[in-house]
Amino acid sequence: MEFTAATIAGFLKGEIVGDPDTVVNTIAKIEEGHEGALSFLANPKYEHYLYTTGSSVVLVNKSLVPSEKVRATMIRVDNAYESFASLLQLVDQARPRKKGIHPTAVIEPTATIGSDIYIGAFAYIGDNSVVGDNCSVYPHVYLGDRTRIGKDSILYSGVKIYHECIVGEGCIIHAGSVIGSDGFGFAPQSETEYMKIPQIGNVVIKDHVEIGANVTIDRSTMGSTVIHKGVKLDNLIQVAHNVEIGENTVIAAQTGIAGSAKVGRNCMIGGQVGIAGHIKVADGTKVGAQTGIHSNVRTENTILLGYPAIEHKNFFRSAMIFKDLPELSARLNALEKEVKSLKEK
Repeated sequence: MEFTAATIAGFLKGEIVGDPDTVVNTIAKIEEGHEGALSFLANPKYEHYLYTTGSSVVLVNKSLVPSEKVRATMIRVDNAYESFASLLQLVDQARPRKKGIHPTAVIEPTATIGSDIYIGAFAYIGDNSVVGDNCSVYPHVYLGDRTRIGKDSILYSGVKIYHECIVGEGCIIHAGSVIGSDGFGFAPQSETEYMKIPQIGNVVIKDHVEIGANVTIDRSTMGSTVIHKGVKLDNLIQVAHNVEIGENTVIAAQTGIAGSAKVGRNCMIGGQVGIAGHIKVADGTKVGAQTGIHSNVRTENTILLGYPAIEHKNFFRSAMIFKDLPELSARLNALEKEVKSLKEK
């Protein structure tokens, strides 16, 4: 596809500086730009690339005042990063979409399949399951009995959704993720034996949730594990049974959330965070990477770091002390020896 600078500026409501007839047909990083490419500049530390890039068109913030001549056609917008993301969505939506049902797909007679859908090779749709209109179910997807997939959702290759789980409208689940596997429930019977506790609940994923690759979300022991509207989960995340994640919360890779934890709305959780079971995390909480939360977070919009998790300003003050501990330990030993010597005298 090709777009002129004028077309792009019209879509973004931007201001052109340069040739409005400049044509682009691809996207590139500003430092790797070449003729026919569109790039963007949002971070000031990359500004020097603006004067050397080979890209034909560059999105820039209206606040930018170039310090040198710019060869590329610029489009000034309020927020270059957000505008670039909008363009990527436009390009993605313009891609041709697969349609139809592959002859090797297995769809049980009692399943209900919507209109205008794609079901790829070797996909399986179980008894009494429902796949909504305009869904894409890629090869090797497994949908257990009585699952429901809302319209406009995309399940990429290898997604496994166990029986009776529910996925809302406009959701995206990436390759290899498993929804509805058994929660980790075992009752000790002796020092060496455990009895499995049946997990008879399900997983409910609300509308417009995106789940990364190789994420596991366990079904509840009873009731539902719930992922609320607008949640975004990165790759390689573990969500245990009976967890609830509030609306529009975003969670980075390798985070683990233990059973029955309740994470609030609009939270931002970094990579490799651990959240203990049966606790509540207040709305708006921000959690730095590798933080360990083992007790309730009651105050909204708290920023946490470290293990055990503490308020971020206290963490930074503590970090200043950590690096001085060897010296402080040596000084303390010296003082103890001095005090001991004085007592002996």
